[in-house]
Amino acid sequence: MLRPVGTLLAVVLAALLANSSTSFAHSLGALPTSVPADARYEEFNRDFTELQRKDALVANIGWKLIRGNARYCRETELQSGLLLQDAAAYSRPDWVRHAAGTEGDVFVQSVAAGSPAAMAGIGTWRALLTFHDQPIRNFKHAGDVGWERLIRLEEAASDALAEGGSLSVGLASGNTVLLRGERVCATRFEVVTKRDSAGADGERVRIGSDFPGFSYAESELAAAIAHELAHNVLGHPQSLKGTKRKRRDVRRTEREADRLMPWLLYNAGYEPTAAADFMKRWGPKHSGGLFRARTHDGWDERVEMVEAEIKVVQAVSASTGTADWAQYFKAQVN
Repeated sequence: MLRPVGTLLAVVLAALLANSSTSFAHSLGALPTSVPADARYEEFNRDFTELQRKDALVANIGWKLIRGNARYCRETELQSGLLLQDAAAYSRPDWVRHAAGTEGDVFVQSVAAGSPAAMAGIGTWRALLTFHDQPIRNFKHAGDVGWERLIRLEEAASDALAEGGSLSVGLASGNTVLLRGERVCATRFEVVTKRDSAGADGERVRIGSDFPGFSYAESELAAAIAHELAHNVLGHPQSLKGTKRKRRDVRRTEREADRLMPWLLYNAGYEPTAAADFMKRWGPKHSGGLFRARTHDGWDERVEMVEAEIKVVQAVSASTGTADWAQYFKAQVN
């Protein structure tokens, strides 16, 4: 992790697929039933639009990383690159539908560039009528919290792709699209509101909506996401469970995640040097001084390790034409 992230069950559950937009909507409190042209709706619309931009950016970067590194990951799965949203996960579904320009509650939030969903021509904000040959209404149960339908939809997608390699999506336009899954590293990505840190739990990478990297170049944000993905593909969250997260063990995993960053970036089509560029930009302000987390080295030490690893990546890629970290990366934790 780039900075320690508190793991609160309620936050994780609320963020699981709805990207924690729910927390902002509920903070607005009791509001009128129509969509007014007032400051409250305008504030919501601005935040909603900005969150969707960040969701799409993270989805695109994440897809490049898990697709480009799939041949080297030990754990892989079929994904479509489709991310859904449910207006019912908000306290004001009408505001969400109005902001998204859609009549249905369940709609396409983002489509990762180059993914099967993108190749099938599915656009954002398109409302869904059916999913995996079932009406959307079948996925919502009485007494559900809003985000629970999204979890069922995600599980249905995973099951359909794992069992048959494809997923049918019925759009409100009347078209039914068959999505073929593509094998990628087994990690999902989400943006979590009201957080400025990044973390990984073995299955997901979570990026706070206030994370400073959103103001950096895409390649540098990709480096931060690659650091978190490194934790997942190297099995760090699982390995730390048995050690009760001793400081020295956490520091070893952080060093290893730093070193794997340029490998993952290279395979995703980014310059591996972006790993050092990110650390130089982010480190002095966010990872230094007397109050830095002692589970992490100083940012300047981290830059040195990353730059040394970049030379290894460049040498391997020059001689083999690949950045096969499964063979050439020297792991030290597992």
